[in-house]
Amino acid sequence: MKVNTEIVELKAEIVQLQQQNQWLLEQLKLAKARRFGASSEQISTEQMSLFNEAELHADEPAPKQIKAHTRRQAGQIGLDKLPKDLPIELVEHDLPDDEKSCPDCGNDLHVMGKKTRDELKFVPAKAVIVRHVAKAYACRDCEKHGTAVPMFNAKLPEPVIKGSFASPETIAHITCEKFVMASPLYRQEQDWARKGIALSRQTMSNWIMRATNDWLVPIYDAMKAQLLTRDIVQGDETTLQVLHEPGKTPQSKSQMWLFRSSGDAERHIVLYDYQPDRSHRRPGEFLRDWCGGYLLTDGYEGYRKVKNANVVGCWAHVRRKFHDALKITPEKTRAESLAQQALLRIGQIYKLEEQFRAMTAQARHAARLEQTKPLMEELFAWCATLDVLPKSALGKAVNYCRNQRHYLENFLLDGRLEIDNNRAERSIKVFVIGRKNWLFCNTPRGAQASAVLYSLIESAKENGRNPYEYLVHVLKTAPNVDLNVPENLNRLLP
Repeated sequence: MKVNTEIVELKAEIVQLQQQNQWLLEQLKLAKARRFGASSEQISTEQMSLFNEAELHADEPAPKQIKAHTRRQAGQIGLDKLPKDLPIELVEHDLPDDEKSCPDCGNDLHVMGKKTRDELKFVPAKAVIVRHVAKAYACRDCEKHGTAVPMFNAKLPEPVIKGSFASPETIAHITCEKFVMASPLYRQEQDWARKGIALSRQTMSNWIMRATNDWLVPIYDAMKAQLLTRDIVQGDETTLQVLHEPGKTPQSKSQMWLFRSSGDAERHIVLYDYQPDRSHRRPGEFLRDWCGGYLLTDGYEGYRKVKNANVVGCWAHVRRKFHDALKITPEKTRAESLAQQALLRIGQIYKLEEQFRAMTAQARHAARLEQTKPLMEELFAWCATLDVLPKSALGKAVNYCRNQRHYLENFLLDGRLEIDNNRAERSIKVFVIGRKNWLFCNTPRGAQASAVLYSLIESAKENGRNPYEYLVHVLKTAPNVDLNVPENLNRLLP
């Protein structure tokens, strides 16, 4: 009896070790695929034909007529082209005077044509000192005969930082180099030194912090107030390392949250919010005064606790998990694998979204209920029949799809809603790219300033504005107007 019990226990242990070994192999394959494999999750047209093979071959397609195209000019690469509004520097090449006569008859030659070649010339930026001089005036006659001398001073514009030689242009340049081009301040310090200007990273950091706190935070607050009036908001988050954060080690992780307008918005708002942790309270604190509506996010439970939020799930996350399961599936069995079947079903839903894109919100809502809803119900019913290991990559994908069903179906409630949260992920990716270069923030104050700057810059980009020109405009205007007046503040929104 004891021997039989030991055999049963050993068999159970073997099964457990086999499952653990399988899980470790999946993680290794997935890590290799993420590092070396293609990141695209698109499904080819040939794969999409799995569910409509009969219809595909029912009628032979008519021969397609090739559209007319414009021949590329010699020397033109791809879609590169020179803008028409660039200034032109004309360089004329002529024959020497002693060669302008005909060698046969000796008469003067005349110009019969011209050969033209355009080149793109880049002029490196140059630094200049802008010296503001305000003249003072007095009356000569009163100086001689009067008891008092009236004096009049020309008005100087307020500087962006008092007692500093920083200009709006310089601060905007430094800011865009770091937060648009992801160039850390120590690299900019080296670049300034090569130009013969000693400008330390500490000074640049102080300029950015001071300008942000004095002039940009009110704009950020006004943008947040506007976002909280929208009834569709998208959210995401990523990690951030802050070295000198009270009560935490330098190696610990903080969080950068993102909340932004959705694709239906005429004017886009992108807001970043630094917080020391990923607590479920953080989304609710940021959206405390939100009017309520749809909150499009991933599967993190913290978003479910936001007051007045009707949470909408992200179909891209479902697709991504099945795509990860497909990556670790052997090549020979991929075509018939469950992960591939799931991706094909999800691909049909995305294909319909492409067809609905040009519709109005009302028409899109009706089309989704008629065509998309049956495909979604079929997918969920199919997932319910699957028996997979819960800790495997495929098991995690199936369980995610099952557990998130309620939130994924909310996408059908309003035609303005997007099928996924990719718009927010693209915004958070900008911060992630910058983080790979400058690695960390020194203090929480610097992290919050970064959140404000990323918010203004990304909002400007989303609305088609040049970030540098926008920041120059703000830093020139804000010191000379009363930002407590709503009209003045609204004129500075990106």
